[in-house]
Amino acid sequence: MAEPPDDEHPLATAREDAAAAVHVPDTPQTRSPSYRLAFTDRDFLLREELRPVRLQLELLKPELELREHRIESTVVVFGSARVADPEVAAHDLEAAELAAARDPDDPDLARQLAMARRRMARARDYAEARRFAALVTQAGQAHGSRRLVVVTGGGPGVMEAANRGALESGGVSIGLNIVLPHEQAPNRFVTPELCFQFHYFALRKMHFLMRAAALVVFPGGFGTLDELFETLCLIQTGKIRPIPVLLVGRDYWRRLVDLRLLVEEEMIAPRDLDLLTFVDTAEEAWAVIAERHGFGRTALDEDQLGPAP
Repeated sequence: MAEPPDDEHPLATAREDAAAAVHVPDTPQTRSPSYRLAFTDRDFLLREELRPVRLQLELLKPELELREHRIESTVVVFGSARVADPEVAAHDLEAAELAAARDPDDPDLARQLAMARRRMARARDYAEARRFAALVTQAGQAHGSRRLVVVTGGGPGVMEAANRGALESGGVSIGLNIVLPHEQAPNRFVTPELCFQFHYFALRKMHFLMRAAALVVFPGGFGTLDELFETLCLIQTGKIRPIPVLLVGRDYWRRLVDLRLLVEEEMIAPRDLDLLTFVDTAEEAWAVIAERHGFGRTALDEDQLGPAP
């Protein structure tokens, strides 16, 4: 991010001083870590005592970039990183079927075939997320605006599908990656200028919701559930304004989450059930958001993304 010029300010900028600081005599004093400018001293910035500063930096960097790119509002898409592209899932299923046919009595091959069939069925989520992001992007970014910009965790699976649908519709999308021991590299469909990496889960979650006009949740695991229930808690307690929270895949979510139990046990109020809306398709999800935010219905270019699964 370029620092804006300020010809009227009499003081040298931090950028100018950082550049000048490298042109000093090589002496024991200048080689000492204590001589480094504080804001260029990596070892200093990574000290435990500097955590409050790092938290502030992780809040500010994405915020300033999103402002510069005129991002007005977002639609957050959550879902499993393990969901496969339907074409990939179909290829894997075909290979598993061939292998199992050659040796029908092999239990490992039978198990692999069952897993491939399950992944093929779950690939529907990838297709729906891709279609949904296309619908949102075509409406929200029409005529150069940056409304309802799709934001995901930036990883594979459902996240990749949503970023892909936005890109294929000619729009931008955001990816909020996080450093993890495995699997978290940004997918290739995130807009490069809007691809961020986080150290702190708390700040990442905050950025998911700071501009959110809706939350759309596809089937997922612990991470997806964590993000879903934190959002519900924030809405219930009035920490954020109410936004549509859509669960895509009625069968999956009704089997996994039965909030009626919480009502029966008086853990939540009956009205809290209204915080969630269950849908099955990209079109259903978009219809809810379009009505809430005053958008007309958007038709997908079927030649671009193919028919609904």
